[in-house]
Amino acid sequence: MAKLKYSDIDPRKKAFIVELDNVLYPAKDYIYQIYYLFANLLEYTDLTDAKQTTNLMIDTYIDKGADAVFDELVHTLKVDEKYRLNLDLLMATGKVPLKLLLYQNMLEFLQEAVTDRKKLFIVTNGNPQQQLNKIKHLEWHGLEPYLIAYFADETKPKPEPDVLHLLMKEHQLERRDLLMIENSETDALCAQTTGIDYLNANEFL
Repeated sequence: MAKLKYSDIDPRKKAFIVELDNVLYPAKDYIYQIYYLFANLLEYTDLTDAKQTTNLMIDTYIDKGADAVFDELVHTLKVDEKYRLNLDLLMATGKVPLKLLLYQNMLEFLQEAVTDRKKLFIVTNGNPQQQLNKIKHLEWHGLEPYLIAYFADETKPKPEPDVLHLLMKEHQLERRDLLMIENSETDALCAQTTGIDYLNANEFL
């Protein structure tokens, strides 16, 4: 099936709202680099094998999800519980070695939207410090001045609509002006509750 492009979107839309993780870029690109940094920290302090630790963390993330990763390190490699805070801190503020790259189709979409003088908003759930850190590590190709970020956890996390009501009020936008590009039930529900149009990011990717 043909992927959606910017030219397929209703030209009357004045602004686009996008999530960050797995909408603009693959979330794993950030997470795996943090695991690499943490594994190297452990190798330095506890003499564990960094490659083995990284692989275990990635495998656990794929099989059981992010919340299970540190518990698996404790169980399998006998990593000391005291390092949990180190991992949390790295997740929130770590400086990843490689720039995070936007999905090519989303980069082109954003560039065309800017050329067309549309507003671009990142509205993201999650730890605001961590989400801002990801934004700083993305390769934006000069789009930074056109992006406005809202961290939903500073009001109420999506699917609660508070952050979208705030955005509309601050930028004098109506529901009909907006399109949300999402990748989760949470975002779809948020858009439905607010009464704005939405599309799943997979239609573009």
